[in-house]
Amino acid sequence: MDITTPPTRNHALLDWVASMAKLCGPDHIHWVTGTDAEHGELTAEALKQGVIKPLSKEKRPGCYIAYSSPNDVARVEHLTFICTPTKEEAGPTNNWMAPDEAYKKLGALFEGSMKGRTMYVVPYVMGPLGSPFSKIGIELTDSVYVVLNMRIMTRMGRPALDMLGDHGEFNHGLHSMLDVNPDRRFICHFPQDNTIWSVGSNYGGNVLLGKKCLALRIGSYLGKTEGWMAEHMLILGVESPEGQVTYVAAAFPSACGKTNFAMLIPPKRFNGWRVWTVGDDIAWMRVGPDGRLWAINPEAGYFGVAPGTSFYSNATAMNTIRKDTLFTNVALTEDGDVWWEGMGTPPEHLTDWQGRPWVKGSPEKAAHPNSRFTAPAANNANLSPFVENPSGVPISAIIFGGRRATTVPLVLQSFNWAHGVYLGATLGSETTAAAVGKVGVVRRDPMAMLPFCGYDMGEYFAHWLAMQKKLVHPPKIFMVNWFRQDENGKFLWPGYGENMRVLKWVLDRALGHVGAQETVLGWVPRGTDLDLAGVDISEEDFSKVMRIDTKEWLVEIDAQQELFERLARTMPKEMVLQRELLRARLERLDQD
Repeated sequence: MDITTPPTRNHALLDWVASMAKLCGPDHIHWVTGTDAEHGELTAEALKQGVIKPLSKEKRPGCYIAYSSPNDVARVEHLTFICTPTKEEAGPTNNWMAPDEAYKKLGALFEGSMKGRTMYVVPYVMGPLGSPFSKIGIELTDSVYVVLNMRIMTRMGRPALDMLGDHGEFNHGLHSMLDVNPDRRFICHFPQDNTIWSVGSNYGGNVLLGKKCLALRIGSYLGKTEGWMAEHMLILGVESPEGQVTYVAAAFPSACGKTNFAMLIPPKRFNGWRVWTVGDDIAWMRVGPDGRLWAINPEAGYFGVAPGTSFYSNATAMNTIRKDTLFTNVALTEDGDVWWEGMGTPPEHLTDWQGRPWVKGSPEKAAHPNSRFTAPAANNANLSPFVENPSGVPISAIIFGGRRATTVPLVLQSFNWAHGVYLGATLGSETTAAAVGKVGVVRRDPMAMLPFCGYDMGEYFAHWLAMQKKLVHPPKIFMVNWFRQDENGKFLWPGYGENMRVLKWVLDRALGHVGAQETVLGWVPRGTDLDLAGVDISEEDFSKVMRIDTKEWLVEIDAQQELFERLARTMPKEMVLQRELLRARLERLDQD
């Protein structure tokens, strides 16, 4: 076995790598250092293997395109397991497998899985280097595609080992593609062991182990036990013309506009305002010495959904992916550029994401609906100057939002923290292509964390409620819905940059600068509170987008019953009470 010299004296790490190498049987072991020279060598190896192809140096300098197997294009929630000592600890919303069974089953698959391949040892840091928020992980993988992505998404290589030191603790991540067979595909998390094993996939959401696996599933468990929060949330800062910056965290299910919102460009009406991106997907939050909630983005890059991204919807993202970006499952133009649905007018001829000729007007999608770009955060011209601040940024407001065609108004504020937790806990959203399964079905997705919570969801709600005791200045909690439609299926709110108008009201409420009207659901903007000057929406449509229909909400309350029944064993009494109070208010209004 050929082994590059390990750049560490951490004996726990060396012993673990040796034991995993004995199990997997690679021909070579390469300790990844993260240098530019090494990156060039790994890129050359990926090109040689046909894992990636270069794009036009003129149009996309430093960019490459990759394609995954048609059976391996999204997260596989039904094959994702939380492996706790008891099924109750994992909770009824997670798939559970006993740790001994999981280690045995996956161990048999890993045995000899890397014969003829290289095992890459990828040290990485989630969070700013040196931050008390940050966590160190080691991913062992036989996929050079994973290594190239991890270099973009994390602080990878020697800096991670330096931060780990000789005796530091780390997350143990093991991944092998095997033969990318869905019948031999499992993603298993062992919270008590701080361990992740992933086999049979090469799709980012299943194999970039620092992302959903460590940052959320393991992270949420660590957050509960250590007294902090790991959330599926973007983080942005809004700078006023006077220079005041206010920070917001927002939870949206995958492919529901998180990246667009995190990179929002204010409309002309808001000249002098600026939105800074801290993170587009994940937030780790702790209570600071000042009693406020402080957050970091543990990632160093963006793993964004390509379809729907355009200069109209997200100019910041489009400029971010001009260089040094790895595209996956998008379409290829004849002149070496990329294209996807929603990007603009398609060329006459393309090569689709499966390598087949595609012509304009074809009924099939040229890019996969869940095709992706992996881009360095450093490419973002609006990247917050505080993104590497070890202390993070202070959060003044938390926003929950899903994709709902009916029922949920454009924006509302919770009455208090417990009511806000209830709004987040009962969040519903129409499913998208980011996960395997039927698209367009309303699914209950608490805090946008249903696929990512590493322990019982009822206890997760209790952890949210308990955080209030530590917060002297808790963030205000809001709910938004950019996707409400009229009776003809037309979106009522223009969205994108115009969401700044809603965000401005959220900030003003969080800072106590503006009033609101009390409704049965929460506080909403009064007639003049939301700036609508110059926005393309009629008075009638704005009334529809803000409408609270009592009968629709009574149906919504009933639709929450399944979640409450599933979590009955651990559902906090406060959540049950919040639901019953809302039902009573709605029934009273319905009688009137």
